[in-house]
Amino acid sequence: MLLALLLAAQMDQSTLEKMAARFAPTEVGAPLDGLPDNERLALARIVAAARWMDTLYLRQVWVGNESLLLQLSQDHSPLGRARLHLFLINKSPWSNLDHDAPFIPGVPPRPDAANFYPPGASKEEIEKWQSSLSGAQRDAAAGFFTVIRRTSTGYAIVDYSMEYQPELAEAARLLREAAALTRQPTLKRFLETRAAAFLSNDYYESDVAWMELDATIEPTLGPYEVYTDNWFNQKAAFEAYIALRDEKETGRLAKLSSQLQGIEDALPIAPGLRNPKLGALAPIRVVNSIFSSGDGNHGVQTAAYNLPNDERIVRERGAKRVMLKNVQEAKFKKTLLPIAQVALSANDRGRVSFDAFFTHILMHELMHGLGPHRAASGEPVRRALQETYSALEEAKADISGLFALQHLVDKGVLDKSLEGSMYITFLASAFRSIRFGTSEAHGRGQALQLNTLLDDGAVRVAADGTFSVDAGKVKQSVTKLTGEIMTLQAAGDAAKAREWLQRMAVVRPEVQRVLDKLQSVPVDIEPRYTAADSLR
Repeated sequence: MLLALLLAAQMDQSTLEKMAARFAPTEVGAPLDGLPDNERLALARIVAAARWMDTLYLRQVWVGNESLLLQLSQDHSPLGRARLHLFLINKSPWSNLDHDAPFIPGVPPRPDAANFYPPGASKEEIEKWQSSLSGAQRDAAAGFFTVIRRTSTGYAIVDYSMEYQPELAEAARLLREAAALTRQPTLKRFLETRAAAFLSNDYYESDVAWMELDATIEPTLGPYEVYTDNWFNQKAAFEAYIALRDEKETGRLAKLSSQLQGIEDALPIAPGLRNPKLGALAPIRVVNSIFSSGDGNHGVQTAAYNLPNDERIVRERGAKRVMLKNVQEAKFKKTLLPIAQVALSANDRGRVSFDAFFTHILMHELMHGLGPHRAASGEPVRRALQETYSALEEAKADISGLFALQHLVDKGVLDKSLEGSMYITFLASAFRSIRFGTSEAHGRGQALQLNTLLDDGAVRVAADGTFSVDAGKVKQSVTKLTGEIMTLQAAGDAAKAREWLQRMAVVRPEVQRVLDKLQSVPVDIEPRYTAADSLR
C-alpha cells in the first residue's frame, strides 16, 4: 500500500486524464415532452431530492470525503481539475478500476469499514460486540439502516434518521412537495411514505409502496445496496435512480414474471433448497434513466437493479426488477461491441447482439430473487457469507441467468434463436465486467465464472489469443456452476467461499492478454444528465 501512496503522489495531469478517459462521456436522458406540467414539476422536486443522495453517499464512503471534495473544488490548476474530475467519477479518491488504489496523495487506504463503524475499531471487535447482543438490539446493530458509533461507555447504535437528519429532512420536504403535485396515486403514495421513512428510519411501508408503483415516473431513492460495507455487507448506502417508464418494453417483458416459479422448480440444487412458493409480486419495469446519484452513480454504471434487499419483503412479495434500457444501449455500443472485436474469434463476433445482452441482464436481476435466501444456520445468506456475499451473489445471478434463459428457450417461451447469441454475448460481456476490477463485486464474480468455464472446456482460447464458446459443453458447465454457487449459499460457509474466491476470482494470463489489448476501448460510460439539468 505504501507503493500505491507513492504512485498517487506521482500521478500527473496526463495520467489522471487517461484514467478518466476510460469512461466515455455519454448523454443519458429521455424526452420530457410527454409529461403534463404538474408531473414535470413533481419530477423536478424528485431529482432535487435525489441530489442529496450524493452528499450522503460521499459521507458514508469515508469520513474525509466531503472535506477533500471541498479542497479539490478550490484548486483551479489543470492538475487540480484532473483530480476533481476523477474524484467525481469515483465519488472518492480511490480508483474503482484499479483495485481501489488512491490517485490523490495523502489519503489513507480505502477503509473496508467505510464510515459505518467507529474509527480505530477492528472488524473483530465489532463482530464480538454484535454477537454479545440479543434480540432486537442485535438485529439493529447488523441492520441496513444504522451506523455504529463509539461512546464513553462503549458502542452505540445510531439510526440513519438521526445520523443524517438535516439532509434527510430536506430530501423528505422535496418528496412531499412532489407528492402534492402528482396526480398518479401510486407515485403519490411512494413519495409520501419514503419521505416519512427518511424521518422514522422504518422503510418497510415505503418499500411496499415502491413495489406497487405504477406510474410514468419511476423513482428509486434511499439506502439500498450494501457493497460499500466491506466488513459485513450489512450497511446500506444511499443512492438514487430517477427514470421514465418505457411502456412498450415493460409490456413485452412483464410476461416473464409468470415463469419464475417454473425456473425455481428447475434449479439444479437439492429440492429442499428451492422455494416452493415465491413471493406473489415480481414486477418488471423497463425505464429510461434521466438521473442517478450516490451509490447509483460512481465508477461503473448500473444497467439494472433488483430491489428491495429487505429479506422480509423478498420472502413475502418477491422483488422488483428495473432495467435501465438507455444505459444498457450506451454500454453495448460504446464498450461491448468494441470488446467483441478484440476478445472473440472471428466466427463469433457477429453473433453478439443487444437483444441477448438486454435479456440476460433482465434474467440476472430476476435470479437475485430466486434460490436460497436463508443459510443452514437460519441466518440470511447475506449475513452468513459476510464479505464474500456480494461477489457470490452477483456470480449467482449471472450464471443462473444463463441457466434460466436456456430453460425458457427449451420450453418455447423464448425464441430458439436466442440460444445462438446468448452464450457468445455473455462471453464478450465477461471481459467487460472483469475490466471493472476484481476488487468490485461484479468483476470478482465474473472472474470466478469465466475461469470455471475455461476449466470445464466450455470456453476455449485459440492460438491467436481469442476466445470462443464450445456449444457442446457450455450448457453443462453453466448448470453445474449454478448448482455449486447456490448450494454454497444455502450452506452459508463463509470460509469455503473465501477460499473459492481467492483461488478462482483472479485474472489469468490468457485473460490479461486480452485486457491489455483493450486499452483504447472505454471501460464504461460517464453519464451526462442534460434532461435532468433542464428541470432546474
